[in-house]
Amino acid sequence: MYSKKNIYLTDCPRDAWQALSQFVPTEEKARHINFLIESGAFQCIDFGSFVSHKAVPQMKDTAQVVDLLENDAQVELLAIVANTRGASDGVKFSKINTLGYPFSISETFQLKNTKKNIADSLRTVQEIIEVCDKGGKNLRIYLSMAFGNPFGDAWSEQRVVDWIGKLLEIGVKDIALADTTSEAKPKIIASLFESIHADFPNENFGVHLHSSPLESAEKIQAALNAGCKRFEGALLGFGGCPFAKDELVGNIPSEELLEKFNRADKNTIQELINSFRRTI
Repeated sequence: MYSKKNIYLTDCPRDAWQALSQFVPTEEKARHINFLIESGAFQCIDFGSFVSHKAVPQMKDTAQVVDLLENDAQVELLAIVANTRGASDGVKFSKINTLGYPFSISETFQLKNTKKNIADSLRTVQEIIEVCDKGGKNLRIYLSMAFGNPFGDAWSEQRVVDWIGKLLEIGVKDIALADTTSEAKPKIIASLFESIHADFPNENFGVHLHSSPLESAEKIQAALNAGCKRFEGALLGFGGCPFAKDELVGNIPSEELLEKFNRADKNTIQELINSFRRTI
């Protein structure tokens, strides 16, 4: 069973904004993130990233955005990094609680996303663990392409279980399964979560799903039924990784998560949507 208290929700404006062609002004980003914080609807906000400005120009102002945030320490602020240098930049900011690193079990996507193969990426994870430990930050690994991939790379539930085991062995303590290209179907989601909970019963895995609007409710329910209590989304279902494939698939709509888990009333949800619309 679940309750409002044991479900952990993350909203990802960073994921929603990063593929937009028009630049969202720094002040507008900060205004919206501060409104998300003030609303109390989410326990975590994935707000920005310390990555190459050439690769993701929308995130070039993350450091400036941080300075404008008014976090009351009740909300976890998360920034994505793609390498050790980005992690070293991110740990300098006291307002940031967590750094997220996308670790793909698809060789093709790891090369597309971070210009590293899986072996090099694993070494990067070890380096980032040290940086986060020294800087007093949490590290969340997003196990990318956890439900399959569109590139023809090898995938199986056992491959996911094996990689989770390797990551835990080197000191990773926070893992979310990511479905960047919407490969996951409800049966796959349920089966995979059952497998990883069987092998790692003491771990609390999150999920970051992308989905068409028609499938999102079933996917949320499948993960919930299989024991997942940490969910991520983006308002209006915006977002998608620009390095995934040509046709981006949006996020699970955050408003759907808020309604599902009774985390905000209708008026608050509409205010959150209106605030986000002002930025796009």
